[in-house]
Amino acid sequence: MDWLERVAKLRRWTSSGVRAPHKPLLLLYALGSYQRDADGDLRYSAVEGELKRLLEEYGPSHPTTPAYPFHHLVSDGVWEVSTDRGPGSPGSGVGVLRSSGATGRLAPELRAALRRDPALLGRLARVLLDFHFPPSLHTELCEAVGLDLDLADTEGVTGGAPGGRERAARRQRDRRMRELVLTAYEFRCAFCGYDGMLGASAVGLEAAHVRWWSYDGPDEVDNGLCLCSLHHKLFDKGVLGLGEGHRVLVSRRFVGRSEASRRQVLALSGRPVLGPQPGTPPIADRHRAWHTAQVFHGEPRPSAPPLPVG
Repeated sequence: MDWLERVAKLRRWTSSGVRAPHKPLLLLYALGSYQRDADGDLRYSAVEGELKRLLEEYGPSHPTTPAYPFHHLVSDGVWEVSTDRGPGSPGSGVGVLRSSGATGRLAPELRAALRRDPALLGRLARVLLDFHFPPSLHTELCEAVGLDLDLADTEGVTGGAPGGRERAARRQRDRRMRELVLTAYEFRCAFCGYDGMLGASAVGLEAAHVRWWSYDGPDEVDNGLCLCSLHHKLFDKGVLGLGEGHRVLVSRRFVGRSEASRRQVLALSGRPVLGPQPGTPPIADRHRAWHTAQVFHGEPRPSAPPLPVG
């Protein structure tokens, strides 16, 4: 059985690019749990709070519940659920999952495969991360689910390299994307204007996808922004967004009390995007609309007053 292919093809509800990372988040959480305790299991009532926090931080902005993936992941063949009465999931209702003592764990066949090839855990995690989340979030997401990818990569090194099917399942990124986007924005952050260089090389500047690559976002300039590392992370977390007229949105949910937060985040609200240079296509409305609907959190703040000079 090709576990990499199975995980890459997790069945998820989707419509017109709508994000539904419920199953990937639960499976990442389960892999982290397995890495810490291969014989342990996850009682719904005990992990519900943690899973809900993961969905709130890394899922879509609309309210959701971890009960959905806890029940439905069984159909993908990578997860099993039992209750105090025996094997089988009682359903996707929050109340029945709590009252029945529902407990989940990786499917027996997958656990057996991980025992035979410990390095498989790291490969599965990377497929989930690559297929469902932008690279800027990978490290902190692994920390959030308690998954040590460095340890996973060094375990079972005799297990061999990833198979051809895994490579075939991955879309190939365009390596020119970063150069094209940074050039289009003249090597400065489109939100704050930061333009740091180390010798002849830009430092702290990144090419951000507006519509995530993992959700069919193309490696094209009209789907890219040159952002500094801070604003790239905040853009991918939904703190920052793009509004009508290519102006910066700042979420009302963001709270920052320091002068640094005010200047680097809150003061951006309503500010026009810097660039791209003439002759270069701006962000396509379809990509901007996707980010606003699927990533940006809550309602935007009103435009900020200009910062004092000096």
